[in-house]
Amino acid sequence: MKGLNNRVYPCKSTTMSNSSEEWQVARRRKGAGRRGKSPHTSHHEPGHAGVVDTERTKQRITETMEEMRCADFWLEWTKRLAAVAKLESPEFGGDSAVGNDFGPSRPTDCVCYGLGSFSSCVTARYQLAMLLLLLESLKIPTERCSVYDPVFSPGERDVLRQLGLTVLNENEEGKRAVLRPTLFYLMHCGKALYNNLLWKNWSSDALPRLTIIGNSFAGIQDRMIQRELQRDYSYIAQAVCMCEEWPFPCPSRLLDVFNDTALITFNPSSLRNVPQSTWDEAPEPQYLHCPDLEIIQRDSQN
Repeated sequence: MKGLNNRVYPCKSTTMSNSSEEWQVARRRKGAGRRGKSPHTSHHEPGHAGVVDTERTKQRITETMEEMRCADFWLEWTKRLAAVAKLESPEFGGDSAVGNDFGPSRPTDCVCYGLGSFSSCVTARYQLAMLLLLLESLKIPTERCSVYDPVFSPGERDVLRQLGLTVLNENEEGKRAVLRPTLFYLMHCGKALYNNLLWKNWSSDALPRLTIIGNSFAGIQDRMIQRELQRDYSYIAQAVCMCEEWPFPCPSRLLDVFNDTALITFNPSSLRNVPQSTWDEAPEPQYLHCPDLEIIQRDSQN
């Protein structure tokens, strides 16, 4: 999987309100890197101040959903998800889509970390709109989608609840064990968040329950010095060789929003070939050599 890159697809242009604001913020600056926003980092202040216009914010989210629903790249996303999850139609309408030993099952739950301040950040708003489209297509009830970011303001938490989502009160640091097939939506989150999630589900039984939409593990591997990846993010380093990864297309005008995004799953039959010692030796990550950890830890919360 090393060296896997996102393909870029053209997207139909659409007309929407406040278009000048949307295009200016979403467009990549010349010479800018491909990281996009970093919503779950220590550079953000938790619970930032600011009054949120609830109705206007929900209206903008709805407008963004409709814009993307008509775009070519959304159709490609649905086709990719349908093919990987072995569902009956591109819009996931079938009821018999269940996983087995040869592939993932359709997620019944969803967890979203690190979304960012969607009331003020266009990138975060596009990513929230995409999350809602995915829930709709996968037929995951909104109340079964848990969301958390320490930067959410009280007004943003109210918006999320009004959209039907479950807002978590505790910073889990990604350390959530799953009992049911779960989609983790982790757009541009810190490496420690992915590493913690893998550690908490580090077994041949639990990993196949994870479906991750987020940063490409192969891309993370390519951008890091290997000895540092293995030392600091050992679960990502091992997962690169275990997972199956498919890049999602991203139109050029939304590179800051969806660049380096991949669908990541773990095939049960493939994990059976992994030596048992891999699962037995699984210490909790400590990050002793990571001064810039890219996530806000519980100990730093007041």
